[in-house]
Amino acid sequence: MVLNNVLIPGTEGAVNIGLSNGLIETVAPTPMYDVEQITFVDALAFPGLINSHDHLDFNLFPQLGNKTYQNYTQWGNYIHEVYADEIASVLKIPVALREQWGVYKNLLCGVTTVVNHGEKPVIDNALINIIDRYQSIHSVQFEKNWKKRLNNPMKIGRPAVIHVGEGTDDIAHNEISELIKWNMLGRKLIGIHGVAMDVKQAKHFRALVWCPESNYYLLNKTAPIDELKKQTIILFGADSTLTGHWDMWQHIRLARKTALLSGDELYQALTNAAAKTWKLNKGQISAGFDADIVVAKAKHKTGLTAFYDITPDDILMVIQDGEIRLFDESLYHQLNNTLTARYSKIFTGGHFKYVQGDIHRLMDEIKSYKANANFPVPQPAQPAA
Repeated sequence: MVLNNVLIPGTEGAVNIGLSNGLIETVAPTPMYDVEQITFVDALAFPGLINSHDHLDFNLFPQLGNKTYQNYTQWGNYIHEVYADEIASVLKIPVALREQWGVYKNLLCGVTTVVNHGEKPVIDNALINIIDRYQSIHSVQFEKNWKKRLNNPMKIGRPAVIHVGEGTDDIAHNEISELIKWNMLGRKLIGIHGVAMDVKQAKHFRALVWCPESNYYLLNKTAPIDELKKQTIILFGADSTLTGHWDMWQHIRLARKTALLSGDELYQALTNAAAKTWKLNKGQISAGFDADIVVAKAKHKTGLTAFYDITPDDILMVIQDGEIRLFDESLYHQLNNTLTARYSKIFTGGHFKYVQGDIHRLMDEIKSYKANANFPVPQPAQPAA
């Protein structure tokens, strides 16, 4: 397959990207000839986004909470008291269905890799990469055996990923120091949130996953990323719809607005820096890397200016491991003789898209357990022939 006439952030002029056996084979300005050619006009290509923190099974929840909290334990206790019925209604839905919807939530935004926090997912043959090559520990406050789990010698070769410092008070700050003190085996730590983290503490973390929309929703404050980035690697996470909008691009633009990372630093946090941290052969559009690529409308803009203006409606194609997982209706005439998988037709706000799998059946199954389940793509729509 060849993707013709696309712009790449950081590259001058349009290029053609050749894909073969799930890998990027060539990136060149000269024409390439292949059985399957897809030609774009005014389009930007970039690596599939890496969402470094999500709870796939929590993405059928609405945002829960109605005030500013001092820390995550205060918020957690509050929502279980005030929203008990809503929480119970979502948890009635089988976890496999909830996880499948979490995958689609990410895919619709151009995410091709997600780091899921929690139990190992039960779904098979996911349409995106689900990373679980690490030890997931919930938090200091909510996991009773966190010290024992952290210091398990059988896990020493894996990074420990943990919610930490999610608050604005001394409790949130002090739990970071407690975690560092009890890391007696010197495990690689990847923290999530770190709102209460200081520069001295940041030195003890291999990376920190920044989730600004979740932070502002719960705490009306986010981590001092402009300082912490001097001591640790900053990655980017959307968290679940419990604390953030389903559209990851809203999270990205909020992060951009804070100016705590430069435009290039934020782009790297979503692509190359994340791939290196999680030890993936992804995050770059270069020969030899996995063919995880998103193509979106450039709207007569270039580089990172075009990138930060993207919405799910602008996405023209999502390729994961060389497979087309989503494409815009405008490309159907170029693909209708080569597509072999089943696709469902959806409407994203202004345009029809085709997404791999039977998303409508999934939504119907979910609604059989929770009739008022809300989705960002309307029903019904006719599936692809």
